[in-house]
Amino acid sequence: MSPWIRAIAFAGLFAGAAHAATTSDETFRSIYTKEWTWRNGQAGILTSGEAQPGDGRLDTVDATSQAARLAYWTDVLAQLDRIDPKTLSGTVRVDYAVYREQIGNLAAAQRFAQWQMPFNSDSAFWSDIGYVMHGDDLRTRDDYRHYVDRLKQIPRYMDQEIANMRLGLARGFTVPRAVLDGRDVSIAAVAELKDPEQSALYAPFKAIPRTLPAAEADALRKEARQAIADGVIPAYGKLLAFFRGEYVPKARKTLAAESLPDGKAFYRQQIHEYTTLDLSPDEIHAIGMREVERLHEAMVETMKQTGFKGDFPAFLTFLRKDPQFYAKTPDELLMRTAWVAKQVDGKLDRYFGLLPRQRFAIEPVPADIAPYYTSGRGGADVYLVNTYDLPSRPLFNMPALTLHESMPGHSLQLALSAEQKGLPAFRREGYISAYGEGWALYAEYLGEEMGIYRTPYEHFGYLTYQMWRACRLVVDTGIHHLNWTRQQAIDFLTRNTALSDREIANEVDRYISWPGQALSYELGYLKIRELRERAEKRLGETFDLRAFHDTVLALGSVPLPVLEQHVDEWIESRK
Repeated sequence: MSPWIRAIAFAGLFAGAAHAATTSDETFRSIYTKEWTWRNGQAGILTSGEAQPGDGRLDTVDATSQAARLAYWTDVLAQLDRIDPKTLSGTVRVDYAVYREQIGNLAAAQRFAQWQMPFNSDSAFWSDIGYVMHGDDLRTRDDYRHYVDRLKQIPRYMDQEIANMRLGLARGFTVPRAVLDGRDVSIAAVAELKDPEQSALYAPFKAIPRTLPAAEADALRKEARQAIADGVIPAYGKLLAFFRGEYVPKARKTLAAESLPDGKAFYRQQIHEYTTLDLSPDEIHAIGMREVERLHEAMVETMKQTGFKGDFPAFLTFLRKDPQFYAKTPDELLMRTAWVAKQVDGKLDRYFGLLPRQRFAIEPVPADIAPYYTSGRGGADVYLVNTYDLPSRPLFNMPALTLHESMPGHSLQLALSAEQKGLPAFRREGYISAYGEGWALYAEYLGEEMGIYRTPYEHFGYLTYQMWRACRLVVDTGIHHLNWTRQQAIDFLTRNTALSDREIANEVDRYISWPGQALSYELGYLKIRELRERAEKRLGETFDLRAFHDTVLALGSVPLPVLEQHVDEWIESRK
């Protein structure tokens, strides 16, 4: 074949490949555009524990709509499987990998009918309503009008969720009885209100913009008060009666996810959803035990640096009991938290080339959920700090907690993801726990390099938080695969961490009622550490830490295998 003919043939092959990629890209884009539009019209959709869009609607979570979702996502999966990912162009191939994983998890949740268990000991549909309804985003007359309409949907929504939970009760698919004590407090906080204006759902009407005519504002307030008094409060009362009189007495007595209907398959799916890896429970348990042993040695060494003369259990008791380690007032805890955040703020530009425009607030966890809520939780715009029961909130843990929940942890990662240009909405607004929680735990590790842990006690707090996440691998698989009791899990955390008794009990209840989620932190963190060490080894003196961090964060929330491939490509490009 002559060079000229070879050139023509090559050009034809290239043009054919380019055309195939364009056609495949367009087909894929059509699938996800249509599905995302449909998903935005649905209510109550969750993925990786995070609420997805739904325009604040609360009125369609019944069994019929759930069956329709299963059918829809099953069909979407079939359409996706007809696309060969190799025919997609570079960036679209990443979109496909993220989207295929997302739809697979959504369809699996429907197959296992997880909607019949719509709460856990950490979060619940009845306390998430304010978040789902976007009450803090109201600006215009239409915004307030839509919000009032949503308030009126709550009674029907509650009826559907009660019916869903009854279906769960009938087949033994419930939250375990062992973690239900006290979970009705947040329901009762609304059900027993005498004044509708004291409801958190009324709060937006206390700050109606002055640009709205006074008469219209008054009419909106009146309608909101009536909707809460005549609909919302009675609906919560009905839910409270169901919860106390029917759900708690009939809830399952077992703890393990594997004891649920089709439980072994369900737990493996939970592992895959939250870790994006295909690891067995036994493999994860072994990884956890290895990390616990490694971290214990580091903790003992740090204990010696404090000058403490007793053994390790005595040191943990000392940390849990000595008043010097605890704030006297909620404001003191919040101010110490803010001081850590400000120290971090002054060092971020040394570790990141790209920083987000968005800033975050530090606020206390709302009082109605604080007794059973985690120590802190961060998002792009707010870092919630639990100020309930101050003797359970050691100050030496606050630096690690703050790095995790705010900057450079969740607040940084989520804000950057939201600001990414060119990403499809399903990527900007999605959340994958292994990536997000793995990054936040890596942010705690960065605190060492930043010099945030100033005393041996704060360094021990960092290590106890690292140990806490390693213990999760052991405890989650222990409970859901090896049939550990609640007390076994509590004892394991008590022996190995400096967490308070309240924190340990709340966390164990969370792991019991939310199988698999606790695995995402350590496994995601270990993967990011592995990728950094790989980059450092291969690039040597040319390794740029800021560029590495920007590379990891540029993708947004992705499965760990996608992240690994992306970092490997970055390493090759730098070489």
